Parts: sequence; C-alpha cells; structure tokens
Amino acid sequence: MTTDDDNLETLSRGMCRRAESLLRRSGIVEAWRQAGAEVNVVGSLRMGLMMRHRDIDLHIYSSPLTLEGSFGVMARIAASPNIGRIECRNLIATEERCVEWHVEWHEAEGEMWSIDMIHIERGSRYDGYFERMADGVNRVATPGMRRTILRLKWETPPTEHIMGVEYYRAVIEGGVRTYGEFERWRAAHPVEGVLEWIP
Repeated sequence: MTTDDDNLETLSRGMCRRAESLLRRSGIVEAWRQAGAEVNVVGSLRMGLMMRHRDIDLHIYSSPLTLEGSFGVMARIAASPNIGRIECRNLIATEERCVEWHVEWHEAEGEMWSIDMIHIERGSRYDGYFERMADGVNRVATPGMRRTILRLKWETPPTEHIMGVEYYRAVIEGGVRTYGEFERWRAAHPVEGVLEWIP
C-alpha cells in the first residue's frame, strides 16, 4: 500500500470501522451497562484517528466504584473465547480513582486487538477528562492537521511507544508537520505520567 494522504485516511477509516464492529460483536459495552456503568469510547477511535495500532480505549464510570463490581463484570467478559490475556491495575487508592483493565481480544482471522477499559469512580478527577480532550481535538483540528497526525503515526517505528496525545498536541499546539519536527518536539516536551492537555 502506498502512503499518500488519501490512502492513510482510507486506512484509518477502515481501522475505525473494524474497531466499532468488534465492540458491537463483543458484548463488552453491554456487560458494563448491565452492571449500571456508563461506557464512553475515548482515544483515537473517538477522534477517528486510528492508524497502525489495533487499540480500543473505553472509559467506564460507576458510583460507587468497587473492586468486587469491577471484577464481576470482567468475569463475564473473560468468558468469551476471544479473550486472551487480561491485566489489572488497582488504582482506587490513588488520585486516579480507577481500576485499569488491559485485555487481548483475538479475532477469528488471527488479528489481536488491545482493549483498555479504565473503570473510573464517578465524580473523581478524571471523570470525563479524556472525552473532553478528544472532543477538543475534533473541534479544532483542521483536515490538514488530521492528515499530518495520521502520517506521523504511520511513520512512527513499530517499536516506539508514543501516547496519542503527544501527536495531537505537537501538531495542534506546536505546529509540527514532519516526523523530524515531531522528534524534536518530543525531546523538548518530555512526558512523565499522564499528559494533561485539552486544546
């Protein structure tokens, strides 16, 4: 596949459609909603800016947030034969007030998707934060900026782990347009922990 902007946009739309199809078929969103939680898509799928990585990000809100409730939903999700590895981080006692679930989902044709489900206490610090960030990117990013973001993601070496928000901030706030500029921007703006930025 050549990598002109039209093809990158086509690839991104295809990735988003596959991610949405997976969510519909998996029953994951329904499992959380049946437990009384609110489920929101965040990250690159919410912004329509998926590229190489088969990652789906969900933020899930409950009040109260309990380990028992979170594990109860995950026990139902884990019963799917498509589920592989599951990782959990208990951050309820931190300012993040959440339980992080990281899941491998294996499609019939052999593709593996990563699904991050962050189960957050309603009313805590990050309640709605990343939804607002994604919606802010969608509001201010021009078509040219969106094409630049997709190209930067495409040109990123597969071994390099870069948070999506680093691309969005560099392009929207920093005016970055090439991968070389992006590398210099990252060197000048190192990130530790959660990058809090809303355009």
